[in-house]
Amino acid sequence: MHRIASVLAAAILLAAAPALAMPHGKPGLWTITTTMQMANMPQLPPQVLEMMKKRGMPGMGQPVTSQMCMTQEQVNAGMASHMPQQHDVSCAPRVLSETPSSAVTEITCHGDNMDGVGRAQIDWRGDSHYEGSYEFKGSMHGQPNQISTHYAGDFVKADCGSVKPFAPPPQH
Repeated sequence: MHRIASVLAAAILLAAAPALAMPHGKPGLWTITTTMQMANMPQLPPQVLEMMKKRGMPGMGQPVTSQMCMTQEQVNAGMASHMPQQHDVSCAPRVLSETPSSAVTEITCHGDNMDGVGRAQIDWRGDSHYEGSYEFKGSMHGQPNQISTHYAGDFVKADCGSVKPFAPPPQH
């Protein structure tokens, strides 16, 4: 179970990175919908899938909706410098192409339990909606793996209420 959790954590970190790459959008509350497919993923028990859903984690093949709060500073910075990292994985994003409303990035990751390259695409429609996709090919825990993710975000309102601003997990 620990192995499944670490694979999912790495996959989620990769899935989150593309949407945070560009300085777009409004500060405030956003609704994010993510759908992820992962090759070579063991069948998850229903209780694990339910736990993932409650925590806003992308389910395998099922859309998961969560909320995220972005501060003005995070919007201005584009969050590129705040890409989440795990203590045993290092990922480096590189912008391949960029226009005022879209970007294509490549993300190379190396670590004890994960190694590979991902390609992300994101398109903004104004400052209140984005859609994109992410494809990762490589290995996780020594096994070949491929992750395919589609995501979309919609601005809800300026007041985040009880939702705290995005913060990368602490370094171990």
